[in-house]
Formats: sequence, structure tokens, C-alpha cells
Amino acid sequence: MSEMKTGGQIIWESLMHEGVEVVFGLPGGAILPTYDDLAKYEYPIHHVLVTHEQGASHMADGYARATGKVGVCIATSGPGATNLITGLATAYMDSTPIVAITGQVPTSLLGRDGFQEADVQGVSLPVTKHNYLITDIKDLPDAIKEAFYIARTGRPGPVLVDVCKDVQQASMPFKYPETVNLPGYNPNINAPEEAAVSRAARLINEAKKPVIVAGQGVSIAKAEAELRQLAEKANIPVATSLLGIGTFPATHPLSISWGGMHGEAYCNYALQECDVLFAIGARLDDRLTGAFDTFAPNAKIIHVDLDPAEMGKNITIDTPVIGDALLTLRNLLPQIEPNEHPTWLEQIAEWKADTSDRDILAQETDELIAPYVMRALWHSTGEGNATVVSDVGQHQMWEAQYYHHTKRRSLLTSGGLGTMGYALPAAIGAQMGLPDEEIWVVAGDGGFQMTMIELSTVVQEKLPIKIAIINNGYLGMVRQWQDVFYNKRHAGTPLFNPDFVKIAEAYGIPARAVTSKEEAAEAIKEAQAYDGPFLLDFQVEEFTNVYPMVTPGKSNADMIRRPNSMTPQGE
Repeated sequence: MSEMKTGGQIIWESLMHEGVEVVFGLPGGAILPTYDDLAKYEYPIHHVLVTHEQGASHMADGYARATGKVGVCIATSGPGATNLITGLATAYMDSTPIVAITGQVPTSLLGRDGFQEADVQGVSLPVTKHNYLITDIKDLPDAIKEAFYIARTGRPGPVLVDVCKDVQQASMPFKYPETVNLPGYNPNINAPEEAAVSRAARLINEAKKPVIVAGQGVSIAKAEAELRQLAEKANIPVATSLLGIGTFPATHPLSISWGGMHGEAYCNYALQECDVLFAIGARLDDRLTGAFDTFAPNAKIIHVDLDPAEMGKNITIDTPVIGDALLTLRNLLPQIEPNEHPTWLEQIAEWKADTSDRDILAQETDELIAPYVMRALWHSTGEGNATVVSDVGQHQMWEAQYYHHTKRRSLLTSGGLGTMGYALPAAIGAQMGLPDEEIWVVAGDGGFQMTMIELSTVVQEKLPIKIAIINNGYLGMVRQWQDVFYNKRHAGTPLFNPDFVKIAEAYGIPARAVTSKEEAAEAIKEAQAYDGPFLLDFQVEEFTNVYPMVTPGKSNADMIRRPNSMTPQGE
């Protein structure tokens, strides 16, 4: 006979059945029965106490992206639950599997505006794959089982389980369900239609100027090896989306970096001039394509994606292939003929040479500039042998341009939502999941201040995270847009920054300000040598801009290229 368990016990034991080892959370009244059961029964799940619930959801996100497992966060009702929403929206946009468990007021108070009541189910509905409000303990085990299944299958994403306080306190015989029964949920985990794969193979084999665009879906499917086989077999240049960085080694001869608004100019030229574009596991969103009706105008477009909703959502697709990236590539490879594209590859090489003379690193300047920091970080980490968790802004683009990623999932960043404040808490989650990995936070001075309170979590958990703040005294990307579109009127973008070195030291974290190029590499090595967390405040030139830049509504062919002078752009 099944043993009697409280709702709180059911939550923890269900997590154990799902293989959960760590959760990120912050207690409060409506979730206290569950926390009490964690303490009372000493379940072997490590609870990471966060400083703010937004940090909990970002930590679960970073953990999930770094490990491929489902990340778990937990919060109380009302503001505790709503503070998770930004992190859930981030995960939803970037297809990250998270299960969020929140406390809710007792069932007797639902809809009565009780203390710390919020309609969490309604608030979270647009930014979760699914959510539950549990008002009966009998529904709790199935809900948690289903939540993990939905989060990790098909196109991954966040699921929220909102549990009333009296449900956590109630008791029932407990046996964790072995299966799920979700007749309305049909995740596409099968191989694609043979006819669609054959059409794709024919187009690739006939192409004179093909390009592959690899997105994060390749990484989610663990299909990097098959992607490389396809590219090498047919000698096809490979571009990536921002989140696809790491799916194909950036140092490979067939890599043409990444494209879009701030992608490499030669990559954008290749995307615009190709005759067949094979997009796999990429959403083809506006940041990659530029104006939708101008993207790859001469190309037959093949789009491989697990989610049928992505087919034709933004771009007219000639050959949609709905299916898992790994299974698709395995079915496609035998049908691909060995090929050479010497004229096409020579053209791309010419474009690359033409744009490299504008590379900001080649321009003479005595000032410390952010791209120099990124390249120094790349060299110091064994030319890419680290996981970088990047925040959002100019530094995010420079990291992607100047830190050449060769390993899968070695760049974690908020792509779709563009969430400032993501990097530090997400790095905490990543380090918890990969304790032996070298983890670097790359954050702007603006974004870092949004979640720097989680430095306490870094110290509390004794994590050896290294932090590089790119400090230019501005909300840099917004300031750049003000320069380009608003006649350099810098309203609301100059920052009053604290002394980040003193902030770190207040938490017991050693830190150092870096103000010159000569110091950069040595400072990075000092941080690496320290057995624990270390913060570097890189005080970089204020007005350096990110180039190339495709302005919204324009074609990728109409890029603003890097200027040939290092004259500051915004004075």
C-alpha cells in the first residue's frame, strides 16, 4: 500500500523521481509547508537560496542550457511568483526547459484578493508552454510528471505548477506516476517525412552557392557532429544564429561566423547572395534576417524545425521539413552527394578579406576597447576553452564577434527576449551544473547592476565564477541607437556607476579595475589563478560602437560598416 505523504513531500519526492539534484528558490508564506518538508525530511536535493526570484528563474535557465537537463526554480505566491516571470519569458523565447513551482494562497482565498494573491496562472500563460493551478492534492503528482515531460519534449520550454498552500499541507497515499496521459499534446519527436528530406537533398545537391544556417535547435538535438559531416561532405559554408554559436566550430574553414543585425559583414553578404539556404533549428527571426521580404532574395529556402508554427512564420519557405534536427540530418546525409564549390567559397573569402581591413582590433588606439578585452579573454581561456555567459547589449555582440566558440553550448545568452541582468544568475546555474568548467560572466555595467545582488549567492555557494564587467559608463547599445537615430541625444543612457571593485570586496570577492590594454591579459590570468570568484572591472572607451549594424526595416545588404577611424562616435 502507498505511504501517506503531504503535498510538500510529494513535490520533493516527485523532483527526486525526475532526477533533480538542485533547485533555485526563495521561501515565503505560501510555499512554507513545502520548505518545511525539505528541512524535516532532509531530502537529498540541494536548495540554492537566491537573493531575488528573478535570479532563481535565470539560474534554472543557465543550469538547463549548460547541462541539457530541466532547470527547477521555486517561489512563493504573489510577488514571489511574478518575479519569476521575466526569467520564464526568457526561457520561453529561447526554448529552455524549466519547471517552476510556486506557492499559492489557500483554495478558500482564491479570487478574494487575499494577502500575496496573484493570478499566476493567468500572468504566466503567455510565457510558458503550459501551466497548472493545483487545488486538489490528487492532481499534484500527475501535474509534476506532466510538467517535466512537457518542458523537455518537443520544442523545450518552461512549465509552471502553482500549488495552493492547503494542498501542500494535505495528505494522500503517494505513488509517482510512471506515464503521462496527454492526448492533446503531440510533441514532434519523430523523423521528418521522407519526401521532404528528398526534396531538400535535391536542392542541396543542385546548389551552386549554398549556405547552411545553424540555430540552437542543432544543439538541443545534439546534432553538431552530423551538421559538421553535412558541411564537410558537400563543402557548404556554415553560418549560425546568435544562439546557434557553438553548434559549428568558429575556427573551422567552412565557418562564416554568424549573421544578422550585428553579424559579420561577409556572412550577411553570403546569406544575401546564396542560391540555396538550408536553415536548421533556427527561428529565422528579424535580428537574423533583416527586413523579411529582402532576406536571401535569390535562394530556395529549406527550413528544418521541430515546431510546425515556425514554418513560414517570417520567411516564405520553399521546402519545409518538420522534424528533429538530429533525425533529419541522419536521414539527409546519405542522400547528399560529395561536392565542391570553389568559386562560391573564393567569393566569400574575398568578402571576408574586404571586411577584415575594417576590423576594430587592427585599428591603432591606445585606449582600452571592449573588443580587445573579448579577444584577450579568448586567448587566455585556451582560445575558447571556457563557457561564457553573456548579458545583453554591445558587449554581447562583441563577445560573439571576438570570442571564437568551438564547443557546444559554450555561449549562454538571452537571445529572443534580450534580458539585461541575465548573465550573473545564469552563470550561477551553469556553474552549479558544470562545477569543473571555467565559467565567465561577460556583462555591461548597466545589466550587471540589475542582478548584481546575486553576488551573495556566488559567495554562499562557493562558486569560482569569473566576472568581466565591460564598463563604458552608458547603457551602450541604447546610446548607440541614440547616436544613429536620435541625433546623439543621450537621454537616460549615461550611468552613475558604483565602484564595482568595492562592491565585490563588500561581498568578500577579490576584484580589480583594468584601465589599459597592457593590463588586460595579465588581469584575466590573475582572475583565473584565484581559487574562487573574481571580478574584473574593465573601464573601456565610452563611445565605441558595434559594427556592422543593420538598421531595423533594412536589408542585411544595407549594413552600416565599421568606420576606418577610431574617432569616438558619440561625442
